[in-house]
Amino acid sequence: MSCTLEKVLSDARTLLERLKDHDTAAESLIEQSSVLSQRIHCMKEVGNALPDKYMETIPGYQELSKSKPHILLTQENTQIKELQQENKELWLSLEEHQYALELIMGRYRKQMLQLMMEKKEMDTKPVLSLHEDHAKEMQSKLERICEMGQVMRRAVQVDDQHYCSVKERLAQLEIENKELHDLLAISKTVLKPQQEEASKPETEPKPKVIDKE
Repeated sequence: MSCTLEKVLSDARTLLERLKDHDTAAESLIEQSSVLSQRIHCMKEVGNALPDKYMETIPGYQELSKSKPHILLTQENTQIKELQQENKELWLSLEEHQYALELIMGRYRKQMLQLMMEKKEMDTKPVLSLHEDHAKEMQSKLERICEMGQVMRRAVQVDDQHYCSVKERLAQLEIENKELHDLLAISKTVLKPQQEEASKPETEPKPKVIDKE
């Protein structure tokens, strides 16, 4: 019995240490989220503060204005999604550990109660049945949380696959658009000399002079 109690106490200590680690990780995620939101806010303020005329004088501004906001938004959205997913997984893991700790403590209380009742020679069946019902309830809750975690992970995986396919399609369309622009520029350079040559007036042929003898 003492060996079993020592194992229960050791498991409880291990779970408490894991809960502390998860609390620290959750606080770190909250700090990262706040820093990320501040960065987005500062970027918006800087973009609004610069005058349009000054920005238009910068070489390559038009190309940057087309590509850079899209790239920045994609990066920020990806980071936010990763932080949200990590936060959800941490909360699920935290709940799993809490219910597991509750199960361990319930078994510990049951064993302690058995020891006390054996010493006092009392009927332990009613109390033990209550503890068993409570343990079964905790076990069912833990199983439901595990199922929720699996469903959430599958949903996130499907969402990531859809996001990657959309991103890949967008990159493909951007490449096709650039190639079409290049082809249009090439066709203009080829057709321009032909149009200029066609627009020149045709010179009339000079009449031949016949010498009269």
